[in-house]
Parts: sequence; C-alpha cells; structure tokens
Amino acid sequence: MTLAKVQFAPGVNKEGTEYTADAGWFDSDKIRFRQGRVEKIGGWTKYSDQSFLGVCRSLHQWSSLESLSYIGVGTNLKFYVSEGTIYNDITPIRLTAGAGDATFAATNGSSTITVTENGHGAVVNDFVTFSDAASLGGNVIAAVLNQEYQIASVPTVNTFTIEAKDTSGATVTANASDSGNGGSSTVATYQINTGLNAFVQGTGWGAGTWGAGTWGSSSSILASGQLRLFSQDSFGEDLIFNIRGGGIFYWDESAGTSTRAINATTLSGASNVPTVALQVLVSDIDQHVIAFGSNPIGSSNIDPLLIRFSDQENAADWTPTATNTAGGVRINSGSEIIGAVQTRQEILVFTDVSLHSMRFVGAPFTFQFATLSTDISMISPNAAVNARGSVYFMDSGGFYVYNGSVQPLPCSVKEHVFSNLNKGQAFKVFAAENNDFSEVIWFYPVGSGDTEITNYVSYNYAENLWAVGTLDRGTWMGYSKSSNPIASSVNTGPTDANYLYNQETGFDDDGSPMTAFVESGDLEIGEGDRLMMISRIIPDFKFSGDTGGASIDFTIKGSNFPLETPTNQATATVTSSTTQSNIRTRARHAVVRVESSGAGFGWRLGDLRFDMRQDGRR
Repeated sequence: MTLAKVQFAPGVNKEGTEYTADAGWFDSDKIRFRQGRVEKIGGWTKYSDQSFLGVCRSLHQWSSLESLSYIGVGTNLKFYVSEGTIYNDITPIRLTAGAGDATFAATNGSSTITVTENGHGAVVNDFVTFSDAASLGGNVIAAVLNQEYQIASVPTVNTFTIEAKDTSGATVTANASDSGNGGSSTVATYQINTGLNAFVQGTGWGAGTWGAGTWGSSSSILASGQLRLFSQDSFGEDLIFNIRGGGIFYWDESAGTSTRAINATTLSGASNVPTVALQVLVSDIDQHVIAFGSNPIGSSNIDPLLIRFSDQENAADWTPTATNTAGGVRINSGSEIIGAVQTRQEILVFTDVSLHSMRFVGAPFTFQFATLSTDISMISPNAAVNARGSVYFMDSGGFYVYNGSVQPLPCSVKEHVFSNLNKGQAFKVFAAENNDFSEVIWFYPVGSGDTEITNYVSYNYAENLWAVGTLDRGTWMGYSKSSNPIASSVNTGPTDANYLYNQETGFDDDGSPMTAFVESGDLEIGEGDRLMMISRIIPDFKFSGDTGGASIDFTIKGSNFPLETPTNQATATVTSSTTQSNIRTRARHAVVRVESSGAGFGWRLGDLRFDMRQDGRR
C-alpha cells in the first residue's frame, strides 16, 4: 500500500460546505494556528480563589506611584478594585438616608422583612447597608439588621424587601416577638443602582440603533434597567469609571482600598462635570478626561453624539474658559456614539453609522476631528481592540482593521459567526488581544433570548488565519503585570459568584480536563467517484507538559455523497510513543477529526500520512 502525506491548508474555512473545504480544516474548538500548524490553546487557572458578585464586563490594570498594582473590576452588581488577590468593594454610594427614615416590618414565621422608606429609588438586586438599627424584639436582633443586604423585591416606590440573615449568611426566621420597627436611629446607605445581565432594546420613536437614547434626550431605558457596561481608565494613580448611560465616578488611590469611589460631580473644585455619559477615557499624552455621549452644560439630558473633555490634567473642571482647555464637540453623523478606542496618538470614535478620528492638537482647538468612514460602525461598545498599533473591530456584518485607513478583513468563518450570533444581545460582544500569539479574539453570544457569551472567533493577524470555538468569558485584558492575559467568567447562577482567570497558563480548564479538537473537510481520491480504503495512520505530533499521560484521538468519518451525514468509521488513540495505528475504513469521502480531552498536556500537529488506496467505484 502507498503512504500519502496529507497537508491540510491552515486556518478554519466554514464559508462553503464541508465538501468544498477539501484538504482544509472545517471546524475547531480551543485550538490555534501558529506558523501554519494546529496546536491546542493554553489553559487557565484562577487569578484568585476569592470570587466577586456579578458578571464582569470591564477590566483595567494600572499602578500607583508606589508601584502597587490594581485591577478595576466592573460588574453588573458591584465595582471592585483588586489589590493582589483581594477584591475590595468600592461601589459608590447613591444615597444615605436620614436616621429613622427607614423602618422594618417582619412577619412571624417568615424571613422576609419589608423596609419602608419614602422615595428610596432602589431596584431589585441593589445593595443597602443598615446601621444603628435596634432589635425587632425576637430573632431579628440588631446584628441581623446592621449589615449589607441585597434587595429582593421592590413592591412600591416607598417599600422594598430583604431576606433576613445572620452575620454568617444563614437565613433568620422572624418569630411572634419581632414586632418592632428598628428604632429611630436606623440609617440606610444605598449603593448606586445595579444593572442587568441582558441587553434591552429601546422602545419609542427615535430610540436609536441600540436604544441608548433619542437625539438630544434621555434614553427610554435607564442605566439600571439596561445591560451594565462600564468604561474605566487611570488618571495618574487614581481611577475614573463610568456606567454606560449613567454617572462618572472617581476613586482616589491615596485614600486606600477601604474607601469607596465618589461621583465626579462632588470632586473638590468640580465645575460642570458631566452627570451622564456613554463612555469615559483619559487621553494618553495630554491627560484630558473625555466623556463620549454626555449631557450638555446646563442640561441633565444625554446628547449621545456630544463629546466633552475636561481641562488638561484636571478631572474636576469641565467649564470651557479662555484660560483652560476644557471644551466639547458634537459629531453630526448618526444617532449615537457606540464607543471609542485609543490608539497611537489618536482616538477612534465610532457612531452607529460612521468612524471618526480625534487627535490632540493643542490650543486653541485642543482636539481635531476628522471623518474616516461614513459606512462603518461597531457592533458593540467593546468590539474593537488595539493590537500592536492597529485597531481591529467587528461591525454588524464583518471584521475590519484600521491602520491609517479602514480595510475589511477577509474572513473564512464570517457566515458561521454572524448566522449564529445572538443579535439581540450583540452589545455583549467584546474584542480581546492575545499578543504573544498575534491573535485578536471576539467573544460573542449565540442563539436567541438573553443568552450569555459562549463562543469565540480568533484571528491570527500575522498569518491571516481564523479559528472558532467555545469559551464563556465576560471580558479579557490582553496585558497584565503577570504577563498572562486575564479574563473573567460569566456565571449567572443563584450566587452570582464569578472569578478572574490567568489565561494561557498550563493546559487545563482550571485544573479540569479541557477538550480541544480540529476537524477537516472531506478528503477524496480523484474526483470522488471512487471509494478509498484507509488502513493505517502515521501520526506526527509534538506533545508538551505531561507527555506520559498525553493521548489524542483520531476519528475517521465517512460518507459517499456530500449531502450524506458522515458516520464514525474508525477511531485510533495516539500517544507520545505511538509510531503507527492500524485502522480500517472505506468511503468516497473521509473526514479527519483530531481531538484531545485529557489533562496536563498540550499538543501540536505536524504532517499526517495515511496508508490509502483506491478501492473501486461502488
């Protein structure tokens, strides 16, 4: 019999059918292409054994003047600053009620406590901390009340409910003696309203492409009733962050991690600080704080096309004068700003229909604006990433790169991605960079309804190769002090507990086996009019890690016609000591699947040789 070397074309190609992907790869999961070869991606381990509340969709790392390293972690429920492996809750305070304004009412045999406070402004899942409350007289003692609670329901604008618990978190049930109201000294401290894990389309005339707001007016959906997206940036050693469609907040590093962030409008010397914005960032060279899609001076309503910027190196002064560089410009294209990305001495601003350049030019104009494209956009506020000086982004129908001009990226998996994308939750899409492997990755939700991110598509910009797969992540930071990318989980269970992970660490899924595979298109002899017999595989792999326990499964699927579903016809297990594997399969078309599901090892595929021959026409 004759050995035939099969060299599969690098990259996954799903633009045609499995039959037209002849001698190429048609499907994959958790693999990448490097120097044209298939290899398993790196694994991940927990950044910290501690968890945090809510789904994180924003990460930012920076250092203090004392070289302390911090990570800002923005979730739909909280905002944290991580120092080392500790998540410090710095969620801003929205309201501190007067003593005695909040009162409690318990029901015998129930753990539900009704809190009454006129005009509390809370929504379900908000957090409130009570202090100086007195015992209700029975099981609900002062220590039960005087702690942080997550609001369970909001029956009216003047009432909400909590579930009583002791200081260890165990449920407390009221008895007949719990007839008090907590006394006249109770103080309720409310954190800023929480957000949702789902995008809600705006309603009403002129709601805009993504429902973020009508022209020059407030959004029909408040920030608390919308998918919670944060933007954040460091201002010196301090942190500025913003809730999309909500306020701008400031955290002073010198006050320590036990101090909460404050609304930027309350900064010392604050002058016309925006009360609402879609995104904030700090310009890298000139240190202006920039609010994209903000309220004009003198108005509380958002103008989703207005860009305002503070005085240079002054986060508090936003009033334009002859002696400062504060100001603003309105983009007259589209209905709202989707997002902005900082690149080399330039900020790219995406509206829902166009792309603009924003450059610092100094006095008297401060910033210069230029339109780069009027027929392009970004599918979500986080769908672009700066990778080695070029900005890669995804819009509603394709992938693009900006490196001085906008160019489409030819994509061999585009139809696969966009036909499966959950367009109703497209605002969850985000782009990430994996610098060590010259990769840009887009993570996206599939299906319909309020689905979470489960899939990704990766692009090797050094070799112009694509791959697809599954991985549930909420955000990804492509650079860090530890050199590994850091990403977050998207657990949405009853506890809302999530973790950060060090990516590209080891070979496993946080200590558990990780399944990775690549599958070819149809192989055939001649024009596919003859059957072929495959009787032997000569494998060529490079294993890493625990090579003693490493194994890969080869599966040969067969079919006689392109529209016939291939069936498994032969499977062979290959280890580091395997020299050849005898199999037996007969079909007109053969599909090769290479898969690993063990722990502790990685692999890279070389050239495969098959003992194959023509075997008749039937």
